[in-house]
Amino acid sequence: MLIDYIQHALRHARHELMENGRCYGHIPDCPGTWGEGETLDQCRDELQSVLEDWLMIAFRFGARLPVIDGIDLNPQASYAKAD
Repeated sequence: MLIDYIQHALRHARHELMENGRCYGHIPDCPGTWGEGETLDQCRDELQSVLEDWLMIAFRFGARLPVIDGIDLNPQASYAKAD
């Protein structure tokens, strides 16, 4: 499920070529995630690494994560069944 989330989030990434010739990318649904590289592939690799770190920090501190393409990594409340 985590790998699916990462793959789907990366599909939402926006990339652009900067004036200095480098590639910049970010994931709008995941605030603060961005990467850059000399090529689009390097930019994508950097963005994936940043996203993985972003997720680990969110898990560590219990932050709510955006639901992406129906994939929800947030803890779900569980209720005990009453007898």
